[in-house]
Amino acid sequence: MPSAHGQAPSAHTGFLSVRPRIALISATPAAVGPAVDGLADAFPEAEPWNLLDDALLTDAAAQGGLTPALTDRMRRLITHAVEGGARGVLLTCSLFGPVAAARTDAHVPVLAADSAAFAAALAGGHHRVLVLATFPAALDDCLERFRDAARAAHSPTEAVGRVIAPGERPDPAGADAVLLAQYSLAPRADELSAALGLPVHAGPLAAARALRAAVGDIPAVGEGGAACSE
Repeated sequence: MPSAHGQAPSAHTGFLSVRPRIALISATPAAVGPAVDGLADAFPEAEPWNLLDDALLTDAAAQGGLTPALTDRMRRLITHAVEGGARGVLLTCSLFGPVAAARTDAHVPVLAADSAAFAAALAGGHHRVLVLATFPAALDDCLERFRDAARAAHSPTEAVGRVIAPGERPDPAGADAVLLAQYSLAPRADELSAALGLPVHAGPLAAARALRAAVGDIPAVGEGGAACSE
């Protein structure tokens, strides 16, 4: 059973929160704060419920990636969230995005970490998007998935990437937008947008906007200045 920061009563108790409960399922503590902050900024009506399994990433590394056993484990976490009254679920780790994509029961939306940020970046009319990460594996993963998303959307948007150090202000490299590859970079979104004079897309805020639209039946607000995972 996952650890829960804020216990959620079972749906079988008949209790329904006045605020829509959004479950944030994380594989690292570093993703928790940005995910909660994203809800506070873009979906303040929501009640965040944090579910943390901080062995998911170490187990994935030991087992060579997203195995069937780890997929089943994430599905159980999602089921626990839904049975606990979640009206929406966000998987804050990009590794588990395929689990979200494979779900077919639409009564509770389950979002991959950066699917909403990808959609916002591709819908923004950008010609070249600079993807930023703090380590090469995160950058390579995000670039590959973003380029796949662009091909699937028949978008001509080009993606280039750069690994940055904490606090570094990167060269835009001719880009007209920025995409952050990790949730831990999301707190720098406004700073980077101001420094570079470019729109910045970040997973937590984009996901919160998408969940607000899906859960609250509220029209989505256009992706703006501050807007991928870990």
